[in-house]
Amino acid sequence: MRGGERCLEVFCELFPDADLFTLLHCRGTVSEVIERMRIQTSFVQHLPLVERFYRHYLPLFPSAIERFDFRGYDLIFSTSHCVAKGAIRPPEALHISYIHTPMRYAWDLYQAYFGDRLGPVKSLVVPRLMAYLRRWDLQACERVDHFVANSHHVAARVKRHYGKEAAVIHPPVDTDRFQPAAEDGDYYLVVSALVPYKRIDLAIQACNRLKRPLKVVGWGPEEGRLQKLAGPTVEFLGRRSDAELAHLYARCRALIFPGEEDFGIVPLEAQAAGRPVIAYGKGGVLETVIPINPADPRSEIRDRGGTTQPIGPPSADREPTGIFFYEQTDRMVAEAVRLFEQRGHRFPKQRLRDHALTFDRGIFKAKFRTFIEDKWQAFQQDSRSRLPRVTSA
Repeated sequence: MRGGERCLEVFCELFPDADLFTLLHCRGTVSEVIERMRIQTSFVQHLPLVERFYRHYLPLFPSAIERFDFRGYDLIFSTSHCVAKGAIRPPEALHISYIHTPMRYAWDLYQAYFGDRLGPVKSLVVPRLMAYLRRWDLQACERVDHFVANSHHVAARVKRHYGKEAAVIHPPVDTDRFQPAAEDGDYYLVVSALVPYKRIDLAIQACNRLKRPLKVVGWGPEEGRLQKLAGPTVEFLGRRSDAELAHLYARCRALIFPGEEDFGIVPLEAQAAGRPVIAYGKGGVLETVIPINPADPRSEIRDRGGTTQPIGPPSADREPTGIFFYEQTDRMVAEAVRLFEQRGHRFPKQRLRDHALTFDRGIFKAKFRTFIEDKWQAFQQDSRSRLPRVTSA
């Protein structure tokens, strides 16, 4: 499962008696915890070839979420990266939305998703569709009483695009699934969906340049293109079970994380397994990885012009758990890998795991339970204060 589904799993544990509404459900793709819920799907479920081509039905998603009938519910909790926050609640209900991101492709990551890859027909249709989705998105966010963002990075985007404040509760990491290994392997690791904005091409080209072993776990529409880029040291592993993934994390030299993410659970999974992270120093990773302190004069890599760049912001008294690069080029990724190889001893396994434990599932559950209870209590008090008062003379 991906990060969003793992968050949903924890919400299902918090609210095991709740009804679960989703646009589409493909049995066998989520955990037993989610499968046990009372799941209701939308009309999207019955569209032709939807399990394979669901992205093509994106224009129908707003209508699908709005058709759900929530009369009789007093608390609506949505987990949203697309349209779930647009659920139409009855006036007597409270709506709390855990938002993984505003629609990336409709707002600030349009170029990363589409860029120059649109053909002549799609280049006419897609911009109009995105304009429609932005208008709908702004209307939909007014249906939410309280936003909770998965990172400060996302909270800032919620403020920028929607004009709304959002509390921040970082997603849960199932740290029990991961343990450091006694011995390390000789390979670098990428764990990712193979889509353009993840920039897996940079990790591949950097390892081609350095002739370093790289294992790529994941699948997606970019797989064919990436395989053509890959040299003899790059291996594509496709889908892997949780147990296999934990084994790969624990024995890699380091995780390479070249994209900009809203949060990114993968770097924390690697740290829970005692492995450091080489990451693009932007986005949610700023909240999950502690980079080498730039006060150290060796903590620098050179950009194209030969000038120096600090690896990351000061870590104060916190011990580092990774290395950042600040330019999305294969050359800068390669320089960061070289620097890591010079300084690998700076990342003791237990210290990395201890950092990941601060994002554990139990902490997430406690924070969310408190947040919802506080907002629900305030909502009930406000509802009582708005009831009409009857007085007699």
